[in-house]
Order: sequence, then C-alpha cells, then structure tokens
Amino acid sequence: MGNDYTSLSSEDLMLRIAAGDKRSFSCLADRHKEQIFRLIYRFVESKDEANDLAQEVFLRVWRFSKQYQRTAKFSTWLYTITVNVCKTEVQSSWRRHIRLIGALWSADNDDDPKSQEPVAPNLSPEDAMLRAEQHTVVRSAIRSLPSKQRLALVLSRYEGLPYQEIATVLDCSVPAVESLLVRAKDTLRKKLSSLRK
Repeated sequence: MGNDYTSLSSEDLMLRIAAGDKRSFSCLADRHKEQIFRLIYRFVESKDEANDLAQEVFLRVWRFSKQYQRTAKFSTWLYTITVNVCKTEVQSSWRRHIRLIGALWSADNDDDPKSQEPVAPNLSPEDAMLRAEQHTVVRSAIRSLPSKQRLALVLSRYEGLPYQEIATVLDCSVPAVESLLVRAKDTLRKKLSSLRK
C-alpha cells in the first residue's frame, strides 16, 4: 500500500492531504523535506533553526492543504510557503540579532555537509584553504543582502528556478525579479571586490 503513495505525484498527494489523509502527508513530507531544509539553511545558516522552520513549513502545508489548487504547480506553492516562513523569520528582530551576534563570534561554523562546496581531490592544502576562505567570504556577503534579494538569489542560483516561478513565489513581476537579481549581484560584486583590496 505504501508503494501506491510513493508512485503518486505531489499534486495528487495534496488532494488526499486536503481530505485528511495523514499517510499522504507523511509521504509528501519525506519527499520534499531535504530540499526545503537546504533552502531554509541557505537563508538562516543555522541547522537547528532550519529544522524548526522546515517543520513550520510542513505544518502550514497540512493546515492550508484545502487552499491548494490543482492548477498550481506544487513545488511553486511549497516554495511560496517556505519563502513566507523565511520572511516571517527575518521580521523577528530578536532572532535576527542573535544570528548576527553568533555570526560575529563563530568563524563560519558550517558543519552541514550538504551545504559545503565540493573540494577537488587534487587541490593542495594551501589551495583548499584558499577555496574554503573564498566560500566563507561569499556566503557572508550573501547573508548581508536584504532578505528579498537574498531569497531571489537563493531561488535562482541554488534552486535553479526560472524567473517566472521566482516571481510567483515572491509575489512580484518578472522584471522585479530581474531587478532584485541585478541589485544582489551588483552588491555582491562590490562587497567582494572591496574585500579583495
């Protein structure tokens, strides 16, 4: 019976979830939880916080399942919920300040293997260290972007979403997405070039 669930599309599972089917919900959460965790982790850079927020995303999937329309692509709907959870997180100023203080005290304490850049096996120790330092600098620069620019950049660069889907997720126009990405890349370019001096 479990195999019947795994063969269903996410859209079909959502229709069952809307009818109160908990096994469909469990199957859907298992299917998408790592993807959602990675997206949130890139935004908040805390494993514990990313786990908490990912749980909140799936609670909202269950709570708002009856509002899901089959005409909407499920991944777009899920990204929209995730982005809204991330935006709510940013608006929580005390948590933002805790993250900021933590970032000042920890030298990029990233122990999540899924979020690290792959290291080429033929790199010398010096080159590997230089690459790790560059990765740290880039992530720090991305973290400093305004939240909407950061979300657009993460959805485009890491999730590979087309502009139209990003526009739907962020509830804005395609030109607005293009503008967000241009500003984000311009800001990153300036920050990174000033750090190299």
